[in-house]
Amino acid sequence: MTGWRLLLLGAAVLAGASYLPASWLLPDEPLVIVWKGAGVALLAVWAAVQARSVDGWLLAAVLALGAAGDVLLETAGLTTGALAFLAGHLVAMVLYARNLRPLRWRADAPIAIGRLIVIPLLAFVFPADRAAAPGIALYATGLGAMAALAWLSRFPRGRVSLGALLFAVSDLLIFARLGPLRQSIIPDLLVWPLYFGGQALIAVGVVGALQQAVGRNRIMPLRR
Repeated sequence: MTGWRLLLLGAAVLAGASYLPASWLLPDEPLVIVWKGAGVALLAVWAAVQARSVDGWLLAAVLALGAAGDVLLETAGLTTGALAFLAGHLVAMVLYARNLRPLRWRADAPIAIGRLIVIPLLAFVFPADRAAAPGIALYATGLGAMAALAWLSRFPRGRVSLGALLFAVSDLLIFARLGPLRQSIIPDLLVWPLYFGGQALIAVGVVGALQQAVGRNRIMPLRR
C-alpha cells in the first residue's frame, strides 16, 4: 500500500474513531453531521482508489451507501437513512455472493442460517412500538442476509464476517434502544464503535483479499 493510500486509510480511521467524543463536545450540529459521515466516506474513497475489478467497485458502493445512511439518519430521518443502509446491504450481498467459498454445509450452514434467522427475529422482538416492529424486521432481514453471506464468502472471516456481525450487533442495539434498553447508556456507548469498527474491518478485509488475488495473477474475481 502506497504512502498516500495509507494516509487516506488513517484519516478514515481517525475520523471514525473521533466522531463519538466529537458528537458529545461540539455544539455545531452541521459540523457533527459532516464528521459522522466522514469516516465511512473516506473508507469508500480509499476502497475506490484501489478498485481494479467489479468486486472492488461493489465494495466502494457499499461503503458510500453506508456513509450516505450515516448522514441521512441525521438530516432526513430514520426511514430514509435505513433505506440507504438497506441498499448497501443488498450491494454487499451481491459482492459476497460473487465470492462464495467452497461450502462445507455441516460447518458453515448453522452459523449462516443462525444469522439469517436470529438477527431479524431480535429486531422484531425489541421495539416497544409493535406497529414499527414489522418494518424494522424487514430491514433486519436484509441485514441478516448480508451477515450470513459474509460468513459464506471467501473473504477472511476474522475481518469481513466479523465486521458484518459487528454491524448487525450495532443495529440490534439501536433497535433495543427502542425497547428493553431505552433507559440504558449501553447503546449510546457501543452503537457507533461497533458500526464503524465493522465497516473498517469489512473494507480492509475485502481490499486485502482482492489485492492478494491480483498478486497471484488472478484476473477473474474471487469465485469458484
